[in-house]
Amino acid sequence: MAKVVKVMVIDDSALIRQMLSNIINAEPDMEVVATAGDPYIARDKIKKFNPDVLTLDVEMPRMDGLAFLRNVMRLRPMPVIMISALTQKGADTTLQALEYGALDFVCKPQLDISQTFETYGEEIVSKLRMAAQTQVKPLIKPKPSSAMTYTGMPVPPKYSADAIISNTPARKVKFLKTTDKIIAIGASTGGTEAIKLLLENMPAHAPGIVISQHIPATFSTSFAKRMNQLSPMTVYEAEDGKAILPGHVYIAPGNFHLLVERDGARYVCRLNEGTPVNRHRPSVDVLFRSVAQNVGPNSVGVILTGMGDDGAKGMREMHEVGAFTIAQDEHTSVVWGMPGEAVKKGGVDKIMPLHEIPRHLMKLFDHQSTTPH
Repeated sequence: MAKVVKVMVIDDSALIRQMLSNIINAEPDMEVVATAGDPYIARDKIKKFNPDVLTLDVEMPRMDGLAFLRNVMRLRPMPVIMISALTQKGADTTLQALEYGALDFVCKPQLDISQTFETYGEEIVSKLRMAAQTQVKPLIKPKPSSAMTYTGMPVPPKYSADAIISNTPARKVKFLKTTDKIIAIGASTGGTEAIKLLLENMPAHAPGIVISQHIPATFSTSFAKRMNQLSPMTVYEAEDGKAILPGHVYIAPGNFHLLVERDGARYVCRLNEGTPVNRHRPSVDVLFRSVAQNVGPNSVGVILTGMGDDGAKGMREMHEVGAFTIAQDEHTSVVWGMPGEAVKKGGVDKIMPLHEIPRHLMKLFDHQSTTPH
């Protein structure tokens, strides 16, 4: 019999604790072994019930969620999923929580919680399953068709990138000669910290970078601002029609696909509010396909840590048109889902530890003035 994942729910709202418990206990492979209304109660119950995974509210009484998380990661490292309100303050705090070692987060609605929270059930249980399988290490500082769930809630149909951008065979794609280069990056679970490490180590003169990170709308604005403070490059939340320039980074806004298009002699960002692809918007497959078809061998694709397979097909398409492609290795990935699937599909030229990727990217462009191979 498979091991049952023991979950502990920490939230100051009794209603949220009850709803989370109902969602989790409906799964045959999960059980809520304890709940706590504040970190002091949680501290004692962690010792008593020895949970496999915690869900942790961002804003807590008596001790804030960040302080508690830091203590957990210092004294008893374990998988933590943050439960965050969709507010600016909640977004900023949650990004800090990911730096301190939380694996991922789920956004909770501010209005009509009892009516809408159950629609988050599929996301919650999938992230808890992922977390339970993840080895968490002590952190001194931030690390360099439709189906039904067990709860009976419908899972949205899984659409491919064809829903947004048609797939043109590689042999039919024609590229203009240009000295402009573009780096396309895709990530999901664990990606905010991976992107942070990468951008901190990219020089100000690096080629233009476009990023699709699975992230809600409120969080993408805070994330872009934070990366701009930390990176030698200039980081924006992408805007429709904005020119992609060297030394600049463009992060897909939450709830919009980011595509790269050719506009005369330059590349520009295009935003698309169409169908979620691989159940994500933004989708990495959409970004990578647009880069494959418009930038081709003048691009490099990088796929970082993430759950699922979004980006694997798009990376293979980039590889087929002559782009150089890199996957983060399993050892440095929080979850080796997306990079692993890209490797399986045969679209990866090089598998690398995260901390080596920035230097290798610049080596590619410094050594090759036309095609980055």
